[in-house]
Amino acid sequence: VQLQASGGGLVQARGSLRLSCVASGRSFNWYVMGWFRQAPGREREFVAAISRSGDSRYYADSVKGRFTISRDSAKNTVYLQMNSLKPEDTAVYYCAASWSGLYRRDEYDYWGQGTLVTVSS
Repeated sequence: VQLQASGGGLVQARGSLRLSCVASGRSFNWYVMGWFRQAPGREREFVAAISRSGDSRYYADSVKGRFTISRDSAKNTVYLQMNSLKPEDTAVYYCAASWSGLYRRDEYDYWGQGTLVTVSS
């Protein structure tokens, strides 16, 4: 499966952005979908994941209550709605697809190219 992420940009603190990730190739519904992020000088970290059905959602503690992950099977797209953004949310955000993983980046089989989110104070 190929993943194409978009929607990043520059936003002020307390603002909002919505990231999108379109999947092509194999069936979108086969995969758990996740978002990760990587800030300069730091390791790539888990942000959020959503089950195949969309019924279950999982978040890192740092974004819980501010970010929402969702998926639209008709559009083969997963979204990350980010509200109340903070400067520490600044990172390159990656979408990923997994057969069976959830929180660990080595459990994900396919990765998008990343989209940069910059939050100014």
